[in-house]
Amino acid sequence: MSIATIGAFAIGEFPEAVAVMLFYQVGELLQDYAVDKSKASIKSLLNIRPDYANVKRNNEIIKVNPEEVNIEETIIIKPGERIPLDGIILNGKSMIDTSALTGESVPRSVKVQDEVLSGCINQNGLLEVKVTKKFKESTVSKMLELVQNASDKKAKTENFITKFAKIYTPVVVLIAVILAIIPTIIFGNFTQWLYRALSFLVVSCPCALVISIPLGFFAGIGRSAKAGVLIKGGNYLEALSKTNTIVFDKTGTLTQGVFEVQSINAFNISEEELLKLVAHAESYSNHPIANSIKKAYAKEINNSIISNIQELAGLGIEATIQEKDVLVGNEKLMLQKNVNYVKSKEVGTILYVAINKEFAGTILISDKIKENTKTALNSLKQHYIAKTVMLTGDKKEIAEDVAKKLEIDEVYSELLPDEKVKKVEELLKSKSKNQNKNKNKTLAFVGDGINDSPALAVSDVGIAMGALGSDAAIEAADIVIMTDDLSKIETAIKISKKTMRIVKRNIVFSIVVKIAILILTALGISNMWQAVFADVGVLVLVVLGTGPIARF
Repeated sequence: MSIATIGAFAIGEFPEAVAVMLFYQVGELLQDYAVDKSKASIKSLLNIRPDYANVKRNNEIIKVNPEEVNIEETIIIKPGERIPLDGIILNGKSMIDTSALTGESVPRSVKVQDEVLSGCINQNGLLEVKVTKKFKESTVSKMLELVQNASDKKAKTENFITKFAKIYTPVVVLIAVILAIIPTIIFGNFTQWLYRALSFLVVSCPCALVISIPLGFFAGIGRSAKAGVLIKGGNYLEALSKTNTIVFDKTGTLTQGVFEVQSINAFNISEEELLKLVAHAESYSNHPIANSIKKAYAKEINNSIISNIQELAGLGIEATIQEKDVLVGNEKLMLQKNVNYVKSKEVGTILYVAINKEFAGTILISDKIKENTKTALNSLKQHYIAKTVMLTGDKKEIAEDVAKKLEIDEVYSELLPDEKVKKVEELLKSKSKNQNKNKNKTLAFVGDGINDSPALAVSDVGIAMGALGSDAAIEAADIVIMTDDLSKIETAIKISKKTMRIVKRNIVFSIVVKIAILILTALGISNMWQAVFADVGVLVLVVLGTGPIARF
């Protein structure tokens, strides 16, 4: 543009020279506005950073920087204030606005012993919270770090355009020089050919091409963040748009990860009485199964009626409850005690119960499938995904039952963490072998636990369920879902596909228009005024074309 402006002055085309500078600057202003607008949704996340914390020290409440608060200290969060640090509620109840983290508009109710995350807003109650993480390790700090670093990881398309621009600029300048010199030698009239060469330079300015790509990725990452999905870079956004296979961890991802009593089958005794006896027998245990029994019973345990409790390793528990000999355990316990029991056909953890050596029934305990899981998976398979796979360390029959209910294509059970990684690597190799069939397609792994971190790291796209997910899983993942809602994966894929569609459209449009005007300019059919308007016009159109991503 500088060469074109100086050249126009040199040959006396002063209006054109001014027009080049004026409209180029207008284009730059539009470009800067578009980038700032596109980055605004990302920058707005900086507003969730808390400015202070009300900490309780020496019976006083003092206002300090959140970074100065230690773990185990108590902070006070007043109505309307932003929660500064992650913690557990010691006192109070309230409704909190989690939209900044999760994208969910409906406030969440919290009470004593509930966990609260930094970045959320306390709406109406006074909360007393025990801090569980330092500020640098808090949810809001990690979220800000992820989003701020997202632009550093460029997609292949962005890297291509950066390299393209470095080669393109000197090439078009060289062509312009040739256009000015060679025809002059052949046909004469240096001023005419220099004018065409200068117009050629104006048209060839790659503003629209270079700005449309990062602008599109900024918009896509920002829109995802608003929806509660943190994408760590444009390269992961691009990879997500090509995903055709998703591998899911089971516990905590597809299921709630919490054992619950699903059914009680009593023989010659009421269900209430059976549950009461089992709850009292399990009263001294902290095992997840025991806790689920006590939770289902939901009444106070009367310790005075319990005696002679014995924990039988690998079998179960024997106890005397209200002068009755109660056995609670697995089939092996029934066989060892010579109880004539009825084998259960239900899938899950089965507790067999005998009273005075007589079979009294069974209690089924299992992990519950999340409420919206099947709907989310069906929608994914219907619109975007060719194959779903489930990996779990759980028993084969339980895994196959869950897979059947959710209509998952492949299931691999009883896997250790390192075996999960090997299985993901096998699936990746299998995908590579079928590259002609699934060209450039990617595999995503979705998990939430510490044991999922290696699998998240080796997959093409690692997706962590961030609301209840471990810090290790969030660190290893490329994409973080801030809620436990699997439908967010479909939302993220929709945004990624729309982003890539608009980016590619802008690239094709910019190149086609540029080539057409360049040819017309070289032939002398268009002049510098048209060249200027073509350059700025294309830029405006690609900027406007990127808008739908942010409004998705």
